[in-house]
Amino acid sequence: MAATNTSATVSSNTDPPPSSSSSSSGKTGFLKTCFNGVNALSGIGLLSIPYALSQGGWSSLSIFLAIAIICCYTGVLLQRCMDASPLVSTYPDIGALAFGRRGRLAVAAFMYLELYLVAVDFLILEGDNLHKLFPSVSGFRLGGLRVSAKQGFVLAATLAVLPTTWFSSLGVLAYAAACGALASVVLVAAVVWVAVFDGVGFHQRGRLVHWAGLPSAVSLFSFCFSGHAVFPMIYNGMKDRKRFPMVLFICFLVSTLSYGFMGVIGYLMYGDALMSQVTLNLPAGKASSKVAIYTTLVNPLTKYALVIAPIAEAVEAALGVGKSRLLRVLVRTALVVGTAVVALAVPFFADVVALTGALLSCTATMLLPCLCYLRVRNKVGYRKRWVETVACVVIVVVGGAIVALGTYSSVKQIVQRLK
Repeated sequence: MAATNTSATVSSNTDPPPSSSSSSSGKTGFLKTCFNGVNALSGIGLLSIPYALSQGGWSSLSIFLAIAIICCYTGVLLQRCMDASPLVSTYPDIGALAFGRRGRLAVAAFMYLELYLVAVDFLILEGDNLHKLFPSVSGFRLGGLRVSAKQGFVLAATLAVLPTTWFSSLGVLAYAAACGALASVVLVAAVVWVAVFDGVGFHQRGRLVHWAGLPSAVSLFSFCFSGHAVFPMIYNGMKDRKRFPMVLFICFLVSTLSYGFMGVIGYLMYGDALMSQVTLNLPAGKASSKVAIYTTLVNPLTKYALVIAPIAEAVEAALGVGKSRLLRVLVRTALVVGTAVVALAVPFFADVVALTGALLSCTATMLLPCLCYLRVRNKVGYRKRWVETVACVVIVVVGGAIVALGTYSSVKQIVQRLK
């Protein structure tokens, strides 16, 4: 989600929107659709991609490219599922079309859990980068508890985002989150400036392959391309839906190039010394470093409410909250407090992102699209092509391996750090 990938992903809801008229009023053109798609795929993964490359070595770039191609193809599979029924407008609808009510619940569960962990990632990211920006700040005591400086920054970020989650209308925040693509450009430019003009340079050679870190690298790569939850919404909003495969191709090409560029320059700058977020490696006190960190800090603050909103709406609907303002505030406050507790308990950005990428993003981008398409194809009588069947089976096997190995590796890392 990818969150960013997150800013766009949260625009998806589990219930289909009201049917629109046949006119193209309000529909997006080709270029705007491409922008929305790139924004769906761009997010906090940009910060961790250099670390991912350092974990896997230079040869892992081939795996990164393969994951990008697979995710682009599975995006096309989602389109074919949507073409099978006019009632399908969201990702959970595709699950329902393929496997009934259980399919809808399964897809929705993966979506909501991914969004929840992305919200946790946001708070961890804020704590890490605020601590980088203000290293002289010391911890304090809260009652009988000792709170470290980084934990204090996480709590401060929580208090900052909490009021934004109480509002039903998120139009202003949605507009701010739409600047995610621009923020990504600024971040990359700031990192390049540090290398070229602030004396860091591109002197590290890195390793060809790092077998022990490959599971983490693949998991982080998967997180970068987790925009599938919003693809149905983007597809429904197009004026000319026949051009959707081309939109996907352009979006994945731009995202792959930007992620790859950031990964390569970060690895050349810092090699195996890379931290979980490349901003944490930047030299303190430099103006370019501050620009990169401030850009990193602002985005999660504007996107957090958008990430929490779909989860809150689902919980409110399940509890029958209705229009009670007080109950809505209580539900959303409880969700925010929950993410803060997890962020404080498991403050390991790379490991949480890797877990999200392996268990949830990989499932949403590889396993579910293939399984749903194969089922829908049999139901509606699509022509069965053996090449297509083989491709789906291979993707399911590869995706299953990533889920198993990546989840095991991430959980193992988290447990070891907690000890």
